[in-house]
Amino acid sequence: MLATQLKYDLLMFSRELFYLVFTIIVPPATYIFMGQLFGDQTYAGNLSYAETYTPSFILLITFGVIFFAFGFDQVMNRTTGVEKRISLSPVPQNMLLLSGILKSIIITSIGFLLIFIIGLLVYNLSFEPLRFLGAYGFFIILNAVLLTISSAIYSLFKSMNAALVFSIVIFQIVIFTGGFAMPISMMPKFVQIIANLNPLYHMNNLFIAIWNEQLIFNNSTFTSIGYIAGLVIVSLIIIRIANKRRI
Repeated sequence: MLATQLKYDLLMFSRELFYLVFTIIVPPATYIFMGQLFGDQTYAGNLSYAETYTPSFILLITFGVIFFAFGFDQVMNRTTGVEKRISLSPVPQNMLLLSGILKSIIITSIGFLLIFIIGLLVYNLSFEPLRFLGAYGFFIILNAVLLTISSAIYSLFKSMNAALVFSIVIFQIVIFTGGFAMPISMMPKFVQIIANLNPLYHMNNLFIAIWNEQLIFNNSTFTSIGYIAGLVIVSLIIIRIANKRRI
């Protein structure tokens, strides 16, 4: 039953041109384009373009998939009555949620491999199995964090149009304040302030450090971890309240 629902969800995702453009096409294309412009530069930590932006664009794909294909889908299922029909059927209601989670992890994992392969073929990114597995393990943790935050945010929406507008706007904000377009230190002061409030900025810095085995536990690291953990706790509270209201 779960396999059937998962197959259906993956098929529906592949047919949504909007999802594919924002999550699977735009990030890799931007990764290649920016590499042609800034590929010869050295970044913080004496890292190359590929070492810095490979984890960044993997995270960008992860964010796009989870917020569009998981969070927005929750609003769509709720507003179109899919959720209600499932609750009245003999099918367990949690099956739809579990299928959505598995769908997101499968698609984001494909994005992980896609960006990594581009890095190998185009930018001579090195491959070390243990380092790769460690980065993938942290990537799964980031999936769990984003799934929780996304579920909390989209539980607040009752209109599909409002959720769609929010998704498009937040995607643009995340690109410019998450360190995906250019280093935040080169941005205007007000953008730097917004970046510090953006959890993707903190996730991005942690992912880059873990990807390159440069993670140091200092005040900045603890601040990022604490901030993300705090958002997860708040998100869980919001999800719990939203679920009680539906009962």
